[in-house]
Amino acid sequence: MSYINPYEVAVKRLEDTGKLLNISSDVIEILKHPRRVIVTSLPVRRDNQKIDVFTGYLVLHNPWRGPYKGGIRYHPKVDLDEVKALAMWMTWKCAVADIPYGGAKGGIACNPKEMSRGEIERLTRRFTATLMDDLGPFKYVPAPDVYTDEQVMAWIMDTYSTIKGYSVPEVVTGKPVSLGGSLGRREATGRGVAICAREAAKILNLDIRKLTIAIQGFGNVGSNAAKVLASMGAKIIAVSDSTGGIYNPEGINPEKLFEFKSKTGRVSNFPDAKNIPKDEVLTIECDILIPAALENQINGKNAKEIKAKIICEGANGPTTPEADTILSRNEVFIVPDILANTGGVTVSYFEWVQNLTRERWSEEEVNSKLEQKMIKSFYDVYRTAEKENVNRRTAAMMLAVKRITDAFEKAGLFP
Repeated sequence: MSYINPYEVAVKRLEDTGKLLNISSDVIEILKHPRRVIVTSLPVRRDNQKIDVFTGYLVLHNPWRGPYKGGIRYHPKVDLDEVKALAMWMTWKCAVADIPYGGAKGGIACNPKEMSRGEIERLTRRFTATLMDDLGPFKYVPAPDVYTDEQVMAWIMDTYSTIKGYSVPEVVTGKPVSLGGSLGRREATGRGVAICAREAAKILNLDIRKLTIAIQGFGNVGSNAAKVLASMGAKIIAVSDSTGGIYNPEGINPEKLFEFKSKTGRVSNFPDAKNIPKDEVLTIECDILIPAALENQINGKNAKEIKAKIICEGANGPTTPEADTILSRNEVFIVPDILANTGGVTVSYFEWVQNLTRERWSEEEVNSKLEQKMIKSFYDVYRTAEKENVNRRTAAMMLAVKRITDAFEKAGLFP
């Protein structure tokens, strides 16, 4: 498959949305460009005392609706165009969820699987110290993303707080509960995906308790989506990660699979399923497909082979424009990424509010608020699609861009 530039895809969708909404080309031109782009060198001493220099990125896309919000990912293939696209998608995602943030994204080109815990900690603290002028509770508030977790967020918070001279838990979200993290945050993105999948099934008059699920990616999002969907009565029949795939038409217990992967580092060779090629999970016979890995996984090459009735996008940008056209022609019900995976940023917002007010909400309260937010966002997008006679991805973009440009029109351009 030829390289697909995610930033070019993001810009094209923005331009198309601007035309549909008849928004001024000046405003669209502003939104095409991030407010601030930072590329920085990060020298880190390895365990063998050798110093390696990593490249870090921070893209602050748009602040019209509030402070910049977006995860930080550690991955060998991180590059500037990917981070710019992810930052732009975060702007749309926050607007679709109707929470007072703008979009941002951070990333470091590294392979955490080949690094020790100490090396990852030193890299994280170096990145945080380097970005001190751009971090802050009302500037940029990071969160976990691919190959980062609550421990990484704890190091960011501690580094920032140490330099400031006092504890600032609200500088980051997705951190451990013991440091002010929100109950329910770890599961939030996957829970939001599951809620959207359930609501999509209702639209199609399908009973979630009778549906089969295939999940590409069994990290935080995929594993928690699997657990929540299983608790709803759905049957998980296929799962993949970066190393391989597994299949059992009688059902896979996601709790047992999570324990197995935690011990072995992979889903392959899970005793209660047979191994299959990881790419086969996307095209397996199922009712709901959840791509929860990386961008451009569903493309022009494999889209026509997809048999799912519903695709609920747990990952950012998993479907290419060419694939979108094919899936639309095949009447696949797509819940787009900027709606489906907003659970994480929504509960990040809840965590930020709790930190600012020094409150602690119960997990039941957090999950209840998340459920309300996800359902409202789902039907905001669904009704927009019906009213404008467009697909749900276009509807989500229209909803987001309209909310963002409304904010701009009220505030105006300074000076």
